[in-house]
Amino acid sequence: MIIKSIAIWLLIVPLAVLNGTLRDKVISPLIGEVCALPLSGVTLCLLIFVVCRFLFPFLPKGTQNDYLMAGLIWMLLTVCFESAMGYFFMHKSLLELVKAYDFTTGNLWLFVTLFTGIAPWLTGKLSHLFVASR
Repeated sequence: MIIKSIAIWLLIVPLAVLNGTLRDKVISPLIGEVCALPLSGVTLCLLIFVVCRFLFPFLPKGTQNDYLMAGLIWMLLTVCFESAMGYFFMHKSLLELVKAYDFTTGNLWLFVTLFTGIAPWLTGKLSHLFVASR
C-alpha cells in the first residue's frame, strides 16, 4: 500500500505545480498576492483531498498506521521536492524557502504540508478503508 500511495503522491505533484503556476500567472495579477496565496493553499488542499478520495479506494486496504505512514512519507517527499525545486531550479535562498512556512504572511504552505501529511489517514477514515491492526 505504501509504494502505491507514493504513486498517488506523484500524480499530485503536477497538480500542485499547475496550482502554483495559475496562482503566479493568473490569480495574483487579478486579485493580488495577499489574497492569491491563501486561495491557492486552500485550492491545493482540496485538490489533494479529491485525488485521495478518488484513488485511495483502489489501493489495498491498510491499517490506520499504514495510512499515517503514507502521510508521513508524503509530507517528507513534499518538503524535499519543494526545497529541491526552490533551491536548485528557482535559485531561492534557504531563507526564502523557510519563509514559505510563515503563515503570518498569508502563505498557507505550512498548512498545505501538514494537510498533505494527514490526507491519506483522513481519506481512509472517511472512506472506511482501515482494516484491523495486524
